Amino acid sequence: MAYLLATGQDENRTMMIAMESNGKAVAKESFRERRRVGCYLLLSFATTFLLLSVAEAGQKVLVATYSGIISPPAAEFLSEAIQRAEREDFEALIIELDTPGGLDLSMREVVKSVMGSDVPVIVYVSPSGARAASAGVFITMAAHVAAMAPGTNIGAAHPVMLGGVPPLKPGEKKEPSPLEDKVINDAAAYLKSIAQRRNRNEGWTLAAVSRSSSTTAEEAVRNRIVDLVAENLQDLLLRVDGRRIPEMNRILKTQGAGIVRLEMSRRQRWLTAITDPNVAMILMSLGAAGLFLELYNPGLILPGVVGGVSLILGFYSLHTLSANYAGILLILLGFVLFLLEIKVVSYGILTIGGAISFLLGTLILFDKSVTGGVALSWRIVSSTLLGMVGFTFLCAVLYYRASHLKSKVGSEALIGIEGITKTDLNPEGKVLVMGELWNAQSLQGLIPSESKVVVAEVRGLTLKVRRHPTTA
Repeated sequence: MAYLLATGQDENRTMMIAMESNGKAVAKESFRERRRVGCYLLLSFATTFLLLSVAEAGQKVLVATYSGIISPPAAEFLSEAIQRAEREDFEALIIELDTPGGLDLSMREVVKSVMGSDVPVIVYVSPSGARAASAGVFITMAAHVAAMAPGTNIGAAHPVMLGGVPPLKPGEKKEPSPLEDKVINDAAAYLKSIAQRRNRNEGWTLAAVSRSSSTTAEEAVRNRIVDLVAENLQDLLLRVDGRRIPEMNRILKTQGAGIVRLEMSRRQRWLTAITDPNVAMILMSLGAAGLFLELYNPGLILPGVVGGVSLILGFYSLHTLSANYAGILLILLGFVLFLLEIKVVSYGILTIGGAISFLLGTLILFDKSVTGGVALSWRIVSSTLLGMVGFTFLCAVLYYRASHLKSKVGSEALIGIEGITKTDLNPEGKVLVMGELWNAQSLQGLIPSESKVVVAEVRGLTLKVRRHPTTA
């Protein structure tokens, strides 16, 4: 009996040991399985995150906003935007544009950059109330995708002089000159070639250039001038998503893309501010006025410094705007004639000559073959001219008064001063003038001692005197 009990206990112990061993094996295998699943999940999360990051990095658009005339700083900014979009592999470059036009050379530089871009360029005329006129038409139509916001317009690409043209009389017809025909034909052919490249309305280009035709955003879409109308930037990204760019054999993927904005540098903003014909005229006037003040009253320093800096900045602005050197020289000649009026008594002849020279200079300052879409305000010209004439007149009056004032120092200050003879002047003797005893010579014969006299002339240390009117 005892043997059976012992045997049963051994078997139970053996079974318990076996069960315990099996449990440990099962637990160990379960841990390995959990670890394997965890590794798979971690790898899946890492792969998904990496794919999302790559996808997100490829779905970014660069946005460059520009408002103003198309000038060399503007061309530099927009060309840099295209280069950055290519370098950083953006999905597209969006140019938010609002311009009245600009220089032909700067416009062509931007168009060449857009046409040769390896990244799709979308020109978006915005916000509402903006326009793409003159040079802006060429840039908009050169884009791979052209879009406009509601309430915007495009057109009026007729080349014009920066200084404007004189108004026509009632019933008068303006006859185009051969040079104007040449400029118009060149601009029309250039815009037509751009429209052909982008498969846009070629017929409208001639009307835009020759007749300054302009159209609204909705009409531009119907006439195949631009591709679409978008309410805002997010709407634009939705509308161009999936659009195929034939030149690149590429399909845009812009829905939900990240937006990276590119701003102009401080240097570019500053250059854009002074690269304006009206600002250039104001700078030239300030420069001339500052130099006038310095020459009128040497030693003030500040007017001379401000005038010199303003004049140089005005020259830079005019050079940037491709100004005619003959026009600049005529304007400078006008300033010189204004300055001479202060020193030379010409009874206004020099001032009239300066005004005529200034006006002739502004008329021929800019060449229509390289400018367009911007205008030199005649209000600025007239106010500048009137200001210069008034300033010249004021300086001339002050100079005349100063030149006729009695000297307060030196020997000339003694002329007209009263004195008392201390000896008889017959004709020489001594006089007391301003508390000092002087050698004197009478100009009116004998003058008794203790008589009042007036100094008429100073010769070295000798005073020539006359009798005082009260004692004559």
